[in-house]
Amino acid sequence: MPETITQRCEAKGLRMTEQRRTIASVLEESDDHPDVEELYARASGRDPRISIATVYRTVKLFEEAGILDKLEFGDGRARYEDAERDHHDHLIDMQSGEVIEFVDPEIEALQERIAEKLGYRLIGHRLELYGVPLKKR
Repeated sequence: MPETITQRCEAKGLRMTEQRRTIASVLEESDDHPDVEELYARASGRDPRISIATVYRTVKLFEEAGILDKLEFGDGRARYEDAERDHHDHLIDMQSGEVIEFVDPEIEALQERIAEKLGYRLIGHRLELYGVPLKKR
């Protein structure tokens, strides 16, 4: 599978305009979970000709092509991340909105055991934990 979002779009036959390439580049460089407004701010900072409508259409196209995953954490904002990132789970800080990625081998093993116990082979999952800090930061 090609490495970058742009390469995967091209491999799937998507027409990659200059503006789509800019949006793909912004997504590739993101280490957070940006929503459309954040993507627009970053992309339009590189190319002021990019409209918010272009960003909406592009993320929808990328999502439908399986390039991006759409994440909804209960705050009314759809956020996006590369669908080909290594598996991880999310902890959402309900006070700040921060999204913390983590991987826990015990949780992974437990999920496999539960699926097997119920007569299934697990082929994927998504885990989102919602919490508030125990202490003020």
